[in-house]
Amino acid sequence: MPHHQVVHTDDVEETDLSELDVPPDLNIKAIDEALGTEQAAVKIWYFEPGEEIGYHAHAEQEEVYYVLEGEFSLKLGPAGDEEFVEVGPGAFWVASPETGHGHRYVGDDRGAILAIGAPFVDDPGLDPYSMD
Repeated sequence: MPHHQVVHTDDVEETDLSELDVPPDLNIKAIDEALGTEQAAVKIWYFEPGEEIGYHAHAEQEEVYYVLEGEFSLKLGPAGDEEFVEVGPGAFWVASPETGHGHRYVGDDRGAILAIGAPFVDDPGLDPYSMD
């Protein structure tokens, strides 16, 4: 795969994770797969009203998020010291390794978030309350 690649989101297939039995049951576009990235995970997550990615943390991966469409309620920060923040299109936030984060879509139609995580490692979500 070349180290330079241009992909338009319209050309990336949307995947329904519920059909793959992969939580959460949301739709995504795997931009990283389309680009062939090696160092960063890049996904667009799609949300219907009330859908969410629950509060979790990662051991190694730092994640940067950007709201493309819709309004979201964020839960951010270490377990026991969480903050709740309402955000809309144009908002960025970051979750450092071992920092709890989650977001619920509170809009009326369809929401979308761009998520970029690095390093690109298998780093499943952990319960922030179980981390020291």
